[in-house]
Amino acid sequence: MDWLWLTLGILCMLGGIAGSVLPFLPGPPLCFVGLLLQQLKTDPPFTAEFLWVWAGITIAITILDYYVPIYGTKKFGGSTYGVWGCTIGLVIGIFFGALGIIFGPFIGAFIGELIANTNTKQAWRAAFGSFVGFLVGTLIKLVACFVMSYYFIKYTIIA
Repeated sequence: MDWLWLTLGILCMLGGIAGSVLPFLPGPPLCFVGLLLQQLKTDPPFTAEFLWVWAGITIAITILDYYVPIYGTKKFGGSTYGVWGCTIGLVIGIFFGALGIIFGPFIGAFIGELIANTNTKQAWRAAFGSFVGFLVGTLIKLVACFVMSYYFIKYTIIA
């Protein structure tokens, strides 16, 4: 039965890493579920303290993921239209591969700001802020997922 938990854990880890970039998958929560699934094995690899710490980190990152792009947009003078444009641009950008994922939020935020009737210079500035917020949020999620994956591999596959 341990092989089932290991397989499901690996799938959660891979889904979590993908979810760090894709907006419709919750990256860090999926990785955390992968860690939790390992506790169902006959010899659980993690302590309760370890799991509580990662639960807190996962919750904090999930909450921050919603606020960092908004903060970036607002800090650079953007509006709610820029934030929505960033999100829509990311969803559309997924269909254009890696470049779409990178440039989609920027273009979406720019168009959103233009719809909000701001001037072009302000729209560029807000789009840049939204883009920076998106990149920071994505980086934070990726780092957390890779660290959880490291512990997953170290204590379940290598051990």
